[in-house]
Amino acid sequence: MIMRPGQLLLLPANPLFVWGSLVGTFLLVVLLNISLWGRAPWAPDLLALALVFWGVHQPQRIGIGAAFAFGLLMDVHQGSVLGQHALAYAVLNFFAIAIHRRLLWFTLTSQAVQVLPLLVAAHAVALAVRLMVGGNFPGFSLLLAPLLEALLWPLATLVLLLPQRRAPQPDANRPL
Repeated sequence: MIMRPGQLLLLPANPLFVWGSLVGTFLLVVLLNISLWGRAPWAPDLLALALVFWGVHQPQRIGIGAAFAFGLLMDVHQGSVLGQHALAYAVLNFFAIAIHRRLLWFTLTSQAVQVLPLLVAAHAVALAVRLMVGGNFPGFSLLLAPLLEALLWPLATLVLLLPQRRAPQPDANRPL
């Protein structure tokens, strides 16, 4: 595989860490929804961000079915229409998997810019489902959520790739 200049050679992702990070992110979202900001329309969806991240970095492990399942969990948690977040997360992960090879060639800021339309599309799908079943329009502060998620992309990348980083000082026993 051809690597771009300056790209780090990473260890394989531990499946327990991948799934644990998704479950942990879901629990963090539940905690933040209950305690800090409630169901504010401007609040970033950290679970969607984690699903996009793993859809880009580990598409063979986190597929559309996993995104759909986490979406159903989010629907049950928020008491929304069953399938609203599930459909949005499935569409989001489909597009993340579709662009994963191209996206990894860019810098983190360029990746954030290219992930932004995916996040906007996911919020638009969730809003469309909500409005189709007679829900209220949450307001234009909903437009802040995908922007905040795109701004969090570099931080999410750094945090979620930490366990995969190799030792910085190679020696005879660790040549890479």
